[in-house]
Amino acid sequence: MKLTKLSLIAAMLIGSTAFAIENTKVSGNVSVFYGTMDSDVGTYKSVLGGTTPSFFDAEGAYGNAAANLELTTDLTKGVSAGVKGTYVTTLGLENNLVDNTWSNVHTISDAAGASFASELGGKQLDDAFFMGELWVAGTAFDTTVKVGRQSVDTPLAFTETWGIDQNTFEGAVLINQSIPDTTLVATYLGKHNGSSWDPKNTGNPLAPGTLNDINLVAAGLTNGLQGGAAQAGITSQGGKFNTFGTNGVYVAGLVNNTIKPLTVQAWYYSLQQLADAMWFQADLNVGGILAGVQYTEIEVNNSDEDEAFAAMLGYEAKDVATVKVAYSDVDDKGTLGVANVATTTGQSKLYTEMWWAYGNVSSTGAESYSITAEGTVAGVDLLAGYYVADINPSAAVDTEVTEIALVASKSFGPLDTSVAIILDNEEDNVANTDYDTNHLQVYLTYNF
Repeated sequence: MKLTKLSLIAAMLIGSTAFAIENTKVSGNVSVFYGTMDSDVGTYKSVLGGTTPSFFDAEGAYGNAAANLELTTDLTKGVSAGVKGTYVTTLGLENNLVDNTWSNVHTISDAAGASFASELGGKQLDDAFFMGELWVAGTAFDTTVKVGRQSVDTPLAFTETWGIDQNTFEGAVLINQSIPDTTLVATYLGKHNGSSWDPKNTGNPLAPGTLNDINLVAAGLTNGLQGGAAQAGITSQGGKFNTFGTNGVYVAGLVNNTIKPLTVQAWYYSLQQLADAMWFQADLNVGGILAGVQYTEIEVNNSDEDEAFAAMLGYEAKDVATVKVAYSDVDDKGTLGVANVATTTGQSKLYTEMWWAYGNVSSTGAESYSITAEGTVAGVDLLAGYYVADINPSAAVDTEVTEIALVASKSFGPLDTSVAIILDNEEDNVANTDYDTNHLQVYLTYNF
């Protein structure tokens, strides 16, 4: 679910027993995600015959179902393997209850008489199946090596888990813990199936929480599903794996916890001919007081570098609530911003990251802050967040994006449920526009 944000080091802090699987294990889940929205964005008014999407209308709704099946097994002592398959479908609801998909993996094919014919001229939206993970891992002498398709969690290249499907990577990851309280990471990522979807090319201001109706695809006003129907364009069409960057990406990292309340980490990335990047972070947790600082720099060849700084301060009252305030600033002369380089959804690891409207706090020239509170009441996990990004790059643009997110989650045995209300506003002072886009979302996941 989108409520669960990735930890920067959760996937890295694995010891020598991380793959000591008891024989063979089969697990997975089935998910159904539904969202509906209303918006007064001018793009929709002009393209959709002067109308704007409203809650529970098909043109303002998006949905998908997905099934994940994962198998892990021991091959020999210290050596294990795993495979994960993902199936994504609309359940035939497109152009009925919803006009938009959650996932980007769908393709469009010819199908006379299909329910989608009225929108796509005799074509249909196809289901998709792809193998997101297929790996072998071995552990010896405090070192684990994992080779193949796998999830990755590093600050600037990571697997995003907030959609109904996930992007993964092909490569090799080496993790060593020979030094006490220290984890060393060396990684080569040759391919990935992250989407090439670019929300900035769709003409919609709030990415990725924007509406791209299938009608727009049929009218040739977007670049197909790569920038069309998907609300969460994390994974490429068909889940296809493509070269990461120009010739792959090298990553080296260090995570240290020698001073127990303090965790520090440093990362270096070589994106070959494209860019070099660094990420530094320190997080402190003393008696419930939370504090953290982040600094990142992406130096693009023959261009200005992107730099960003972020700070966080919070308090965790055990079994009551956690409150955080955060601030971040991205330099106004950069090129890429500081989001995940493996997708173009704009999700970042900055403390100020919004709950839904990714691509804003990590943008070039964005000055942002956030206030969040999380707690549990009567067995229901609650989150309230207020986020603001003032985006003012060196170009003549001045945009302010505000988001309010209210989320309630509860598990009923193997069934995880969440309901989210997201209120987004964007004001563009240069274009003299003011857009409001609001979402109501339901997440259902059955784990087995």
